[in-house]
Amino acid sequence: MQIQSKLPQVGTTIFTVMSQLANTHHAINLGQGFPDFMMDEVLVEAVNQAMKNGFNQYAHTNGVPALREAIAEKVLYLYHTHINAETSITITPGGTYAIYTALTTILQPGDEVIVFEPAYDSYVPNIILNGAKPVFIALQYPNYAIPWNEVADKINNKTKAIIINSPHNPTGAILSEQDIQHLRNLIANTPINIISDEVYEHLIFDGIMHQSMLRYPDLMERSFVIASFGKTYHCTGWKLGYCIAAEPLMKEFRKVHQFNCFSCDTPKQIALAQYLQLKDKYLELGHFIQQKRDYFRNLMQGTGFEYIPSHGSYFECFSYTKLSDKPDDVFATTLVKEAGIATIPVSAFYHNKTDEKVLRFCFAKKEATLLEAAQRLQHFTKKG
Repeated sequence: MQIQSKLPQVGTTIFTVMSQLANTHHAINLGQGFPDFMMDEVLVEAVNQAMKNGFNQYAHTNGVPALREAIAEKVLYLYHTHINAETSITITPGGTYAIYTALTTILQPGDEVIVFEPAYDSYVPNIILNGAKPVFIALQYPNYAIPWNEVADKINNKTKAIIINSPHNPTGAILSEQDIQHLRNLIANTPINIISDEVYEHLIFDGIMHQSMLRYPDLMERSFVIASFGKTYHCTGWKLGYCIAAEPLMKEFRKVHQFNCFSCDTPKQIALAQYLQLKDKYLELGHFIQQKRDYFRNLMQGTGFEYIPSHGSYFECFSYTKLSDKPDDVFATTLVKEAGIATIPVSAFYHNKTDEKVLRFCFAKKEATLLEAAQRLQHFTKKG
């Protein structure tokens, strides 16, 4: 039996490929974005207690009310924005799911969506699956800034949405206040929606303020804001996140959501509702992860790799132009096999495989892991 593929150009993701390669060669995996340190035992115990207390049946399709209320309280505390927990917050099985659901909610065949590259790999397949067209705009290397003049040129009457990702995966670039003003000016008096991927909202460094769409009422009214508990609390395997949107948008979002997953893990939601009351757990996260970024940067001195500054996320990109002229996917494979280090070639985040000789490293690891990785890279570059 033949099936006509809806994604004929799509194969196994680069994250799976590099992780499998890492396992085969017993390499340290600095490719995929997950911590190798333990999450907080307080949260683990809260989940265990929720299960013991009988919270093991279906949750409400929109999410446990107490958790949605806790999220609304957090948004008010951080961004001074009132969010109606009943009508504007939905708990989802991860941020990637929420992005897919938001795009499915608004897209019709023939619509266009502006995508900034390098881009998280789920965006484009989600757009194509909905019969719409991705319109690609390359961020300006090496700072990965948005070329707003080009955005203005690409907007037309088919433009349904712009995908924003800050802090940015894979580069760690962030939106500035100036970026926000450009965005506001461009989409004022248009029907354009914003898909705002903010899963790294608390992993932001150098004393910089996160420019959430939730800060700006005119942007919020047209946005789907996506967040992740997995990234915030070091539990990526939980696959729990949420979406915040104005009531008219969320009403349609929930129509898609209820027939896709219906509801999410109940005991974890109960535990998270309690854990969100501990504000320091997310307020101190940026400093905690920045220490790992800075530690890894220092370790990488003398390897020949040159860092491209990251101001957020789990990741920092490094140029290897002083070490090799090999394509980045070839060089990344070489590192796995000869140095025992797995990374992600940044060309994998471009539809046309743009190769700037840059690799993405995940530094959300134990110090011992980062030290061993750097020592392997130092040995490799000296040997080479």
